[in-house]
Amino acid sequence: MILPKKNTPRWIVFIIDILICIFSILLAYLLRFNFQIPRTDKIDMPIVIGLIIFVRGISFIVGKTYAGIIRYASSKDAQRIFMVISIGSIIFAITDIFTYAFTRKLIIPTSIIILDFIVTVFFLIASRTLVKVLYYELKNPRRDKTKVILYGAGEAGVITLRTLDKDAGAKYKVVAFVDDDRKKKGKKIEGVRIYHTDELDALLTEMEISFIIISTTHISSSKKQVLVEKCLNYNTRVLNVPPISSWINGQLSFKQIKKIRIEELLERDEIVLDKEKTMAQLSGKTILVTGAAGSIGSELVRQIIHFNPKKIVLLDQAESAIYDLVNELKENNQTLFEEVIADVRNHERMENVFNHFKPQIVYHAAAYKHVPLMEMNPSEAISTNVGGTKIVADLAVKYCIDRFVLVSTDKAVNPTSVMGASKRAAEVYIQALSKTSTTKFITTRFGNVLGSNGSVIPLFKKQIEKGGPLTITHPEITRYFMTIPEACQLVLEAGCMGNGGEIYIFDMGESVKIVDLAHKMIRLSGLTVGKDIEIAFTGLRPGEKLYEELLNNSENTIPTHNKQIMIAKVQTNDLEKVNVEILKLIALFHAQDNIKIVQQLKSIVPEYISNNSVYESLDAK
Repeated sequence: MILPKKNTPRWIVFIIDILICIFSILLAYLLRFNFQIPRTDKIDMPIVIGLIIFVRGISFIVGKTYAGIIRYASSKDAQRIFMVISIGSIIFAITDIFTYAFTRKLIIPTSIIILDFIVTVFFLIASRTLVKVLYYELKNPRRDKTKVILYGAGEAGVITLRTLDKDAGAKYKVVAFVDDDRKKKGKKIEGVRIYHTDELDALLTEMEISFIIISTTHISSSKKQVLVEKCLNYNTRVLNVPPISSWINGQLSFKQIKKIRIEELLERDEIVLDKEKTMAQLSGKTILVTGAAGSIGSELVRQIIHFNPKKIVLLDQAESAIYDLVNELKENNQTLFEEVIADVRNHERMENVFNHFKPQIVYHAAAYKHVPLMEMNPSEAISTNVGGTKIVADLAVKYCIDRFVLVSTDKAVNPTSVMGASKRAAEVYIQALSKTSTTKFITTRFGNVLGSNGSVIPLFKKQIEKGGPLTITHPEITRYFMTIPEACQLVLEAGCMGNGGEIYIFDMGESVKIVDLAHKMIRLSGLTVGKDIEIAFTGLRPGEKLYEELLNNSENTIPTHNKQIMIAKVQTNDLEKVNVEILKLIALFHAQDNIKIVQQLKSIVPEYISNNSVYESLDAK
C-alpha cells in the first residue's frame, strides 16, 4: 500500500490534540455523573472548555508535544505527554483553590480534574500508538516481514527492539528474545516473549528465522562462536549491535547493526593485564616505536598513549601511513608524539634519532613480513630484518636504553623461509647482545594477527566481494591467529616483565584450518560454497609451510604470572662469534648474490630448512 511520505503538519497535530482534550473533559463529566450532567454544571461547561483549551494549548506549545513525528513516537514522547498533562491538571487544581476562596465554588470539580487527567493522557498516547501501529502494518504487512530473534533481553536488547520498530526502512518482525537468565524466561518485553538459550534450537527449527541480532555486550567469545555455528547450521545470519560507546550521540541507529565479522569469532576472552606494572614501566618515559605506521606498530602506539609516556617517537619510512596515523592521534587529542621519517637500515639517520630524542624504551616492530616476497628478495630481508635490527639494537646499547623489545614471529621457529630465518637471526643477535649489555633485550614471538597487512582475512573479504574464488594454497594448511590489540597488550606486558635475553611466546590458542575459515566467511556472508562462490587451491608458495610452530624442537617453556605468556628456554650464543657471522651476512647485500646470502643465513640458523623453494638444493648439499 502506498503511504504518504510527507509528515503530518504540526498545526494539524496540535488541533487534533486540542480536540482530544475537549473530548476528554466531556467524557470525564459524563463518567462522573453517570451520563446525566446536572444543569448547573452544564452552565459552567463553556467556561471549563475555554479554560481547558487555553491551558492545554499553552502547555502543548511550551512542551512541544505536537512537534514529534507520530509514526516514530517513542516512550520519550509518552513521558513528555504525561508531564505536560500533569502540569496542566495541577494548574486546574490551583485555579480551583483561588476561585473557591473568592466564590466558594469550584470551577472544575476535583473528581473531574482527576478523570480528565487519566482520560487525556490515555487518548493522547493511544492515538499516537495507533497511528504508529497502523503505519507500520500498512507499510510492511506481517506476511512480508523478516523474522528476527534478539539475543539478550537486557537494556541494549530493548533499545534494539525499538530501533527496529521505528526504522521505516526495516521490514523486520522481532518474534522472540533469547537470554541466558532463566528468571526472564516466559516474560515479555513490549509484547515479545523471552525464551531461554536452551530453547534456541527449537525456535530455529519451528520458525523461519532469517536473522539473529546479538544485542548484548556481555557475551564471551567462546559463547559467541557456539551461537554463530548453531545459526549457520540453520542458514540463519547473525548480526551484531555495536558497543554503546560507538552509538551516535548515545542513540542506536539501524545502520549500525552490522553482520558479525569473522575476526569476532577468532577472538578469545579478554586478557587481564597487570596495568599497574605497565604504567610504572612506561609512565613519564620517552619511547621509540620503529615501524610505527604498520599494523603492530600503530596499535602499540595507541595502547602506549594510555600509560602516560613523556613522548612517543613514531618512526617509519612509510610517509603516507605515518601521516594517517598522526591525523588519527590528533583527532583523539593525543599530543605526546613526534613523527620521524627514517629507514632503520640507515645508521647515520638512526644515530641522529637516538641522539636527539634519547629514548628510554624501544619497541622494534619494523620488518619485512611477507614470506613469498622475501623468498624472492633475500637481500632486502637480511638488510631490514637483520641489518636494521642490528643497527637499532647497537644504538640501544650505545645510548644506554633501558629496554629493547623485538617483535618477532612464529615463522622464526624451525624456519622454512628466508623471512622466518631472517627474523630468527635477529633473535639470535639480540639474545647474544643481552649477555654483555645493561640494556634489557626482550623478544616477543607470536603468530598471525587478524586484520594486519597481508593477513588472509582481508584477502578473503575482497575475493568474496568480487564473487570469488577464494584462493587457498593447500587444503591442510593451518595458522594461529590473534587480534592486533591482544598481541600488542601481550607485547607491552612481556616487555615489562623481561629481565633481558628472554624470548616470550604467547598462547595463540588452537590453530585454525584456513579452508574452514574460508567456509565460515562465505557462510557469514549469506552465500553457499560451491553454489555462490568457489574455493580454489593454488599450491604452497615459496618458503611457506603447512603449519606454524611456536617453539623449536630443542626448546621448552617456563610459565610466567600471566598464563598467556611463556618463556622459551633457548640456547644463547657468544656475541663475538654471532657478530662476525651477522656482519658477513649483511656484507653480502652489496654483491646481490641470493645463493650466498641464503647459505650464510643457514649457517647462522642451522635449523633453517627451505620448503617449496629454489634454495632447497642448498639443504641437499
